[in-house]
Order: sequence, then C-alpha cells, then structure tokens
Amino acid sequence: MSGSRPGDRGRRAAAVLVGASVVAGAAACSEDSAPDGAEAVKLAVSPGGGGGKLRPDSPIAVEAQSGTIENVRVSANRGEVEGDLNADRTRWRSRWTLEPGTTYTVDATALGKDGRTSTVRSAFSTAGVRKTNKVMIEAPYNKETVGVGIPIIMRFARRVKDRAAVERALEVTADRTVEGAWRWFGDQEVVFRTKKYWPAHTKVSFKAHLAGVRTGTGVYGGKNYGVAFKIGDSHVSTAGEDSHKMVVKINGKKARTIPTSMGRGGSRMFTTTNGVHLAMDKQDPTVMTSGWMGCGPGCPGYYSLTVYKAVRISNSGEFVHSAPWSVGSQGSVNVSHGCINISPSNANWFYKMSLRGDPVRVTGSSRELEPENGWGYWQVKWNDWVKGSALKRSVTTAPHVDAATLSAQQKQQGAKPKAPEKQRAEGN
Repeated sequence: MSGSRPGDRGRRAAAVLVGASVVAGAAACSEDSAPDGAEAVKLAVSPGGGGGKLRPDSPIAVEAQSGTIENVRVSANRGEVEGDLNADRTRWRSRWTLEPGTTYTVDATALGKDGRTSTVRSAFSTAGVRKTNKVMIEAPYNKETVGVGIPIIMRFARRVKDRAAVERALEVTADRTVEGAWRWFGDQEVVFRTKKYWPAHTKVSFKAHLAGVRTGTGVYGGKNYGVAFKIGDSHVSTAGEDSHKMVVKINGKKARTIPTSMGRGGSRMFTTTNGVHLAMDKQDPTVMTSGWMGCGPGCPGYYSLTVYKAVRISNSGEFVHSAPWSVGSQGSVNVSHGCINISPSNANWFYKMSLRGDPVRVTGSSRELEPENGWGYWQVKWNDWVKGSALKRSVTTAPHVDAATLSAQQKQQGAKPKAPEKQRAEGN
C-alpha cells in the first residue's frame, strides 16, 4: 500500500466501525437503567486512519467514557497485539505497528460508573505491502554468549527515511537495568551500545517490532526480528604499543600478562590503531596476505602467511594471533604489519577464552581507531553517541510497564503515582 492518505471510502468505513462500537457499548447498559443517575459506560474502538484496508502503521485505540477499561484483547492469526493502558484506565493504545495483510479482532470490556459492564467486538484488516525493507542482525547471534562490550548491530537492505519510527520499534530488555542508546551510521545501519560495559552474566533480549513500520515512501518492515543472548565473563585486555605487553583481566582480576609485538610503524598502514577495539570473530587458520595494501604477488614486500588462533579486532586487517616467527621480538620490539603478535601458547589461551564483543584496548599508538573500522563504536564519546540517535535520547533495558500498572503498583506501595519513565528501550 502506498503512503498516500486513505480515500473517502476508507474514512466512511472507519466511521461505521467506531459508530458500531459505541452503539454496542450503549446497548449493553443504557443510561435509562442506571441506578441513582449514574452514567452508563460508553466504549469506542478505533482502528485509525481507514476502514477495511488500513495502513499497517495505523494505531488501535480503545476509549471509555463514564467508566474504566477492564480488558482489551486484540488477536490475529500470529498472536495477540500488545498495548498500554493510561493511568486512569480510560484509554488503551496498541504499542507497536501492525502486520501487513492481516485481519485483527478487537474485544474490549469496560466497567461503568453504574457498576455494569459493556463489551464491544470489532474487526478490520491491514493492507498488504509491495515493498519491504529486510534486516540483517550482524551481532549478536541468537542464543550467543558474548563479551561485555557487545553492540547490537542492524543493517537494512533499503535506505531508512523515517529513522525515528524505526527506533521506536526497537526494544532491548535485560535482567539488569543498563543505560544505552541507538546511533545511526548512514541511513542503513543502526547500532545499540551501552553507556558502560554490560555487567557480566546479564541476560538480554532484543526485539525489533518492524512489521508495518514505514521506513520510506511505500516501503514497510515486512516482519519482526529478535535475538536473545547472554553476556559471559568480563574479558578486558589492554595492549600497550610502547610497553610491548598485553594485560588480560577476567572479571576485573588480572589473569595473564602477555608479551606482544605490534605494528612496526614507519607508515600509517603498519601502525596498530589506538583505542577500544572489540573482538569481532575468530579464525583458525586464516591466510593473511599483503593484498590489503595493494601489494600482490611479484610486488616487493609481498607476503602470504597462514596464521593460527586469530581473533579479529578491526576491519583494517588487525588481529590478535599466534606469531611464532616473532617470538624473539615479543615483549621488546614492534615488528608486525599492524597485528598484535603473541606466542603460540598465549594465542591458544587467548583464542579459547575470547568472545565476540570482548574489549581489546590499544594504548600508546599514534593512529586512532575509526568508529566505523570494524566495531570501533566505543571510540565515540557517550554524549556524541546519544546525539546520533534519531530520538536524541538514551534508553534503559528495564522491562516496560504501562501507566495503569505502574499507578497500581505505586498505590500499593503508598507512593504518589507518576508517569512511567519515557526513556525506555522500546520508545514511546
């Protein structure tokens, strides 16, 4: 369905649906039968924006007058729709966009001031869409155990014009409350990063409620995505270009000091990048050649090496890997093309331990790691990171609680009700 406004026929259909809902509510309990002059509840259901074939990003709303909403159930063939009640229980609204080409049934019940209930049922369908924007989640994988620096990385197949709409559809929850933020790199990549490293052993769930989100003119999210992952032990390594050693800490305690030989310098391409890297993947073995610097076979200085126990830390060819040929230099002299050379025994230990998302911080180098060189996202200062959000805000991984539930909880605890926290991972 295109992004144009629905026609008059659609608007008439919407009016009929809402009108029918009001009549059904009034028929359940009329004002004439209300004792002591109490008003009967009036209950209305609105699909919003059209009738028989609504745009998928149309909201569902249920409103009660002269009473409170007791229950709302919106069902479709793929499950039920999540929604939120306001604090005084007079308005319910769907939380996410709707799936294209789907029929929904709304059942709502309200309690009037006269003590009687009113029930409404209505149904409508969303339009199918011709163009969808597919998504790839680069990290983390579902059920993966990852390092404390892990980002959530999403890449879109098509350009995203409405970044704010996409951000509102992204939900990150965890069993510990952590502050984080989304940041856009161009118009096809969005990354979630925490303000500080994840606490070790945190369980995290990420859901992208993208079905029905309009990402561009006539282009919608075709389905929802999600992964659940766990943060493993904290592995934080610091490698000094000038000290020729790498200190590895596990859960805050020094586990091993490893002699290293890093980029020999002399030119930018042979200088190990400075800053916070993340372990991106592991390869055993991998073949490293000088092709990355435009030097192929026959070129002076050409090399081709089979390398074992290699942990990638950037996209510019940097690895922490086994280098038996430079053991004599490790701990004293930098002789590599930019990688962090360590001995075979240390490399075997480091390789087995490493998780995707483990931080590897390099110090003492003259070349800074670029934020988009691999997963160099920790190179961006936190305030600047938040500014890269389409919504210009940070969020938390606290589970979502609607206003009505929060108000009830606070009343039970004797606290004054207040509005729920707006900065949550799934947006408003």
